[in-house]
Amino acid sequence: MSTRRHVLALASALALAAPGLAQAQAKLKVAAIYTVPFEQQWVSRIHKALKAAEARGEIEYKASENVANADYERVMREYATGGNQLIVGESFAVEAAARKVAKDFPKVSFLMGSSGKPQAPNFSVFDNYIQEPAYLTGMIAGGMTKSNKIGMVGGFPIPEVNRLMHAFMAGAKETNPKVEFTVTFINSWFDPPKAKEAAFAMIDKGADVLYAERFGVSDAAKEKGKLAIGNVINTQDKYPDTVVASALWNMEPTIDLAIKTVKEGKFKAEDYGKYSMMKYKGSELAPLGTFEKKVPAEIVAKVKAKEADILSGKFTVKVDDSQPKSTAK
Repeated sequence: MSTRRHVLALASALALAAPGLAQAQAKLKVAAIYTVPFEQQWVSRIHKALKAAEARGEIEYKASENVANADYERVMREYATGGNQLIVGESFAVEAAARKVAKDFPKVSFLMGSSGKPQAPNFSVFDNYIQEPAYLTGMIAGGMTKSNKIGMVGGFPIPEVNRLMHAFMAGAKETNPKVEFTVTFINSWFDPPKAKEAAFAMIDKGADVLYAERFGVSDAAKEKGKLAIGNVINTQDKYPDTVVASALWNMEPTIDLAIKTVKEGKFKAEDYGKYSMMKYKGSELAPLGTFEKKVPAEIVAKVKAKEADILSGKFTVKVDDSQPKSTAK
């Protein structure tokens, strides 16, 4: 009897444990590789979306920050051999190496920030297609400048930066045809002192609104009593008298869809870019907050009307990936 009781007790213990075991097995193993710190604008949005999935108990999440380009392939391979089912990252500077790793691990799903196309069967791409809210922030900038001079500081002149700058410039021109732009690239994804110096030079030449594509620009604007427009994240809480508006990138729609398709065994090579657009809630114009009463009412009305036209499909923001040029005399 004691043996039978022991077997029954063991069986019921296993039955009780089974849901937990099933749950543990259902957790997807996800790894991310970033070439910059977690707090850098672009990467912070991916990291935030993955941390949210981790907090919900959907995934086990590991990540590496500040990975040098030369080391990127090795880290990818380590994560791929370590049992991770989904690997997220940015392959802009390491396209060939990243795609080679994906070929060597056909059973692993890869979702990479890239200017290139998807690669069958398992290499999907995404990018921050947030040109729609960038256009809206441009409209606000055009309405806020008194000198008609706007300074723009970018990281590298690659498509994912260029398209946002062009959209911003087009938006500014809509509300203020007289506006002129000074454009500078600092050739770094994370060098706040360099970005700050570039912004100071623009302010010296009369710019009173600055497009802060990089960290450091808003600091320069704050120090000199000028205005800034944010990109990818909202930093108005840190710069309440400086940052007027921001184009926000929400990576949750992209990340959540990738996790779902991997779990269902349906992940395939595709372009996730569209999930960064406003109709998918992948991007939005940040609330005006401290500038709600400072932005002219007619500009706010124009922005709201344009936002409605974008969401209804009546207006399409042009995607221009070419390098933007300065127009200031």
